[in-house]
Amino acid sequence: MFEAYEEDVDLEIDLVVANNPYAAVNDDMLDEAMHQQQQYAQEVEIPDVVRNFIVYFHRNILENNVYELHGIYENSFNRLTEHYYPKSPWPEADYIVPLVDNDQVFLTLYRELYFRHIYSKLTPTIEHRFASYENYCDLFNYILNSDGPVGLELPNQWLWDIIDEFIYQFQSFCNYRNRLRTKTEEEIALLRDNIQVWSCYSVLNVLYSLITKSRIMEQLVASKNGGDMTEAAGEYGSRPLYKMLGYFSIIGLLRVHCLLGDYTLALKMMDNIELNKKALFARVTACHVTTYYYVGFAYMMMRRYADAIRAFSHILVFITRTKMYHTRSYQFDQINKKGDQMYALLAICIALCPTRLDDNVHTLLREKYGDQLSKMQKGEEALPVFEDLFLYACPKFISPNGPNFEDPSSWLLTIEPPHHHARIFQDEVKNQIHMATIRSFLKLYTTMGIDKLAKFLEMEPEELRTQLLIFKQKSRQQKWVSGTLLEGEYVTTSDLDFCLKEDMVHIAESKVGRRHGDWFLRNINKCQDILASLEARS
Repeated sequence: MFEAYEEDVDLEIDLVVANNPYAAVNDDMLDEAMHQQQQYAQEVEIPDVVRNFIVYFHRNILENNVYELHGIYENSFNRLTEHYYPKSPWPEADYIVPLVDNDQVFLTLYRELYFRHIYSKLTPTIEHRFASYENYCDLFNYILNSDGPVGLELPNQWLWDIIDEFIYQFQSFCNYRNRLRTKTEEEIALLRDNIQVWSCYSVLNVLYSLITKSRIMEQLVASKNGGDMTEAAGEYGSRPLYKMLGYFSIIGLLRVHCLLGDYTLALKMMDNIELNKKALFARVTACHVTTYYYVGFAYMMMRRYADAIRAFSHILVFITRTKMYHTRSYQFDQINKKGDQMYALLAICIALCPTRLDDNVHTLLREKYGDQLSKMQKGEEALPVFEDLFLYACPKFISPNGPNFEDPSSWLLTIEPPHHHARIFQDEVKNQIHMATIRSFLKLYTTMGIDKLAKFLEMEPEELRTQLLIFKQKSRQQKWVSGTLLEGEYVTTSDLDFCLKEDMVHIAESKVGRRHGDWFLRNINKCQDILASLEARS
């Protein structure tokens, strides 16, 4: 399932329309629209090139010209944004109504881009948040509740971004709503009176409805069993719009359940998706990266560090090998940031479960987080480092329930969801904080007395016994071998094994350790010098 990705990035990533698609619009086609638009010029000034672009954009939506829409969406819209609207919103939809013949479907799609730009480049107000939610409701009602499948076709990148942005704005609203201490009385009243806006139930309902309507689960099961996906697709699922929205909703639910802290259900959503280069998520780079980030994070929080390392390493190799393609994408910065976060999570996992990495990944990891890796081997001193890396790299968790509007005193006691989950993770780290130090001593001996080892570690023999049992228990993890992501076999992940007999620790190199014995031999002299100095001090 974690198939090595050896080929170049999918052709979808390399689809770039070099020419401005709106430059070829016939001026005669714009005469009537421009005449109608003159009455709005007094209220908002829209540059001619933007007007021409909107008309051309609308025409390609009507014609379902997916290839041209790909260039318009990924290139033209972003170039115009950088040139005309870098620090201001695009014209409101009301001002472009005459240009698009009051086409409500196009206006809904335009508003989706309009609000996304506000979230990305500006600071959304509470009115923007409410209006964007209403617009998403209109869009999904049109797709899900029309009489039969709608004829709309959009590029895969845009379909993914619709689902991704829908969840992002939900996440943003949840965190905004919980910070009542900074709100005015008017804003608090609006939030209190509109608790259904961006509710957890409504967001989950949309995602599950898209999955059900598209029959994407049935299609994936059929494909997995060697059957025909089209036979299982049904009337809606046979349309690319429904199929891809349903598929991306599965990845969306992986993300939402991670944000809610339900990692088992998050991975359960992936039961019918195989993690390999042929999967549909690999057609969109941002979706590809998001999938592995949340799969890896869920594994890490479930203490399946070996599987988390495998997931993070896989996608980081992919990002490194295809970096030249990402520079062409408007999401270049987002992909880079997500990559940096995964390196931070990988550093945490490596500190808790030492594992051999791909050479390129290991080199970059050392460059980015070499200091933190060293500090995470130093017992109690490592805890702040673990916390800092976790808070930087974790998802922006949300609380499914809003604050208690009737009890203002409770607002002061509210813990931010990321800090709540960081505390949970820190408790796990504290249980095994001494493992790295114990491991470094055990690797130097075949037998060692408990009392002697306790002196080196500056702890009581009984406490050391407890720590050795913790070491033994934490060295065994559930590791994926085959089947769904939640399945796995319990294996030893440490590079050494040991047993306690009376007051002696008997150490043996495990199969994992023998694979890395060359490294130990190269460093044995350095280790023995350190040990000699410790013995001299004791």
